[in-house]
Amino acid sequence: MTMDFASRVERVEPSATLAISNKAAELEAEGKDVVDLSVGEPDFDTPENIKNAAKDALDAGHTGYTSSNGIPELKEAIADKLHDDGLTQYGPENLIVTPGGKQALYEIFQTVIDDGDEVALLDPAWVSYEAMAKLADGSLTRVDTAAHDFQLEGALDDLADAVSDETELLVVNSPGNPHGAVYSREAMEGVRDLAVEHDITVISDEIYKEITYDGAEAISLGTLDGMEDRTITLNGFSKAYSMTGWRLGYFAGPEELISQAGKVHSHSVSCAVNFVQHAGVEAITNTDDAVEEMRQAFAERREFLMGLFEDHGVHVPEPQGAFYMMPEIAPDGDDTEWCDQAISEAQVATVPGTAFGTPGYARISYANSKERLEEAVDRLAEADLI
Repeated sequence: MTMDFASRVERVEPSATLAISNKAAELEAEGKDVVDLSVGEPDFDTPENIKNAAKDALDAGHTGYTSSNGIPELKEAIADKLHDDGLTQYGPENLIVTPGGKQALYEIFQTVIDDGDEVALLDPAWVSYEAMAKLADGSLTRVDTAAHDFQLEGALDDLADAVSDETELLVVNSPGNPHGAVYSREAMEGVRDLAVEHDITVISDEIYKEITYDGAEAISLGTLDGMEDRTITLNGFSKAYSMTGWRLGYFAGPEELISQAGKVHSHSVSCAVNFVQHAGVEAITNTDDAVEEMRQAFAERREFLMGLFEDHGVHVPEPQGAFYMMPEIAPDGDDTEWCDQAISEAQVATVPGTAFGTPGYARISYANSKERLEEAVDRLAEADLI
């Protein structure tokens, strides 16, 4: 039998980040010592109070289905957080709680994008944005920010040239994966002006909002005049609370969007896991100290790794948030080949910038100890890769 597959699926490449992680796991299974700097995952355990809240929820019998869009306690806690961030337009009725931020994105794309609709991405862009646009049968236009050290402000003219009245959706991720850039208020106001002019819906992916450095302000697009009813704000628990495997996220938007997206949600995942949602209430209301400890550790590692690369003459645009940086490792060569050599010859796992739409660079996660970060740079130097 020859099985036929949907063209929308065949248009999509496997996740490059997961492919590198799988390669690292294979080498480790062979007994190799791999310094894995490819993973977009905090290396901290989930805080104890969150784990205890999950255990208490299990003991209390919170193991069945919940209301599809999320338990009231969690939606109220999320709405309170959004209000604290200035997003006062969102109440519990404007929220859907999902099994992870990635599922939230998927539901938004499936709800908003139709056949041929244009999606604008800011490169370097997280790999799944492109895939989700294709799975929704959308088309893509892309704007490169590499020439501006991944800051958007200098690329606003390029963005203005790229979008039009035909643009249905623009995705903005600040602080960003894979670059760690935090877009300025001026940049965000430029996005607002273009979105209003061309009647564009904007996803504000704020999954790294709690992880910023040097006083950088992560602006929520939905707080700007004119963006209240055209912004879909997305966040989750994976990064700030070190809950990647718990799979808990959410998005907020106008009630009409929530009504339509609720159809995708209810017919695909039914609801997020019951006891995990109860743990989410604890995370969002009582974990600020643990979040700050992790943020400070990331800040120290960022400075440390920046210094190591500078010692080897490698240009790295300074990240202001998240826990990634993108050194320029192959300005005149093949970044995919460089990353292949890094893992095969130095046993250092990184992700090629090409996967994010930015060739010549590699994404490096500094969610690792200083000792392992130093080991990685030493190995890359010994292999003549830097």
